[in-house]
Amino acid sequence: MTTTRRNFLGLALLGVGSAAIGCGNAIGSAGPTNTLRYQGWAGDVILPELAADLGFLGDVKLEWVGNTISGPQDIQSAATGQVDFGGAFNGAVVKLKAAGAPIKSVISYYGADADAYSGFFVAEHSPIKTARDLLGKKVGMNTLGAHHEAMLGIYLKRNGLTPEEIKRVEPIVVPPPNTEQSLRQKQIEVGVLGGIWRDKALERGGVRKLFSDFDLLGAFSAGTYVFTERFLKQNPNTVRAFVSGVARTIEWSRATPRQQVVERKAEIIKRRGRNEDAAAIRYWKSNGVAGPGGRIQESELALWADWLAERGEVERGRIKIADLYTNEFNDLAKG
Repeated sequence: MTTTRRNFLGLALLGVGSAAIGCGNAIGSAGPTNTLRYQGWAGDVILPELAADLGFLGDVKLEWVGNTISGPQDIQSAATGQVDFGGAFNGAVVKLKAAGAPIKSVISYYGADADAYSGFFVAEHSPIKTARDLLGKKVGMNTLGAHHEAMLGIYLKRNGLTPEEIKRVEPIVVPPPNTEQSLRQKQIEVGVLGGIWRDKALERGGVRKLFSDFDLLGAFSAGTYVFTERFLKQNPNTVRAFVSGVARTIEWSRATPRQQVVERKAEIIKRRGRNEDAAAIRYWKSNGVAGPGGRIQESELALWADWLAERGEVERGRIKIADLYTNEFNDLAKG
């Protein structure tokens, strides 16, 4: 998670499943291809882009169609055939699948570890010390119903707050570039900071971490790339080359000195000429992917299926976790 990462599904997803199904033959109907359409992230180099630059994708070509700022939007676009793959927080994947979209996760691409984490920060001298101190307080995050709200809910529940008490804690949307300022100006009592925003705030001082996603769950993969089931059937070799190439890139990033990874990404941004700021790349430390080669663990999806069921957003047992993902295209994850 170099910057604030892939967000969760909002209310728009309530109709996405039926919309995707309604597209019928439009989904993945183009037939066999070795060109993958995708959305990027401004100021970032996503793993498939890095894989292509390293020559790890073989004959597979990437076709950039624009940028996104939302994981849910990205996987919706994949579900409806506007792009060939998309990536999002695993909770978003669970909810979209439960809505009826014919998607399947094929590889993990981001997560949390000691270097790549999202922290919940308060002012250094804030009286907030415990979960119960958050009652009636505002918590600023990039989007609602996403990774960060899930972490907040888990933190509050683990620390003994009842469902009714948890409702008294108010998550609100604050754009990541404005979160630190909003916290310092006391417009919010807690701000979620990750990547460049976290590191810059810590450099300036005056803030204190209350907890982080890594503190809560340890190292874990949090998001996956998805394709439609039809695309997987029509293009198994293309998908295998893509997934295995991304897997190699994950391991290359682990084994390569951080500065070399940063310099490679900065050079890619410079060459592609998208008129973007590469400053955030300098703060990259880790992809945070837990499994070898991005191997997906069932527990990484089951956690969010349970969380959504507790919130009443997905009927418990509506989907089988095994139907959500596959590691069959990931040659590196197979060992």
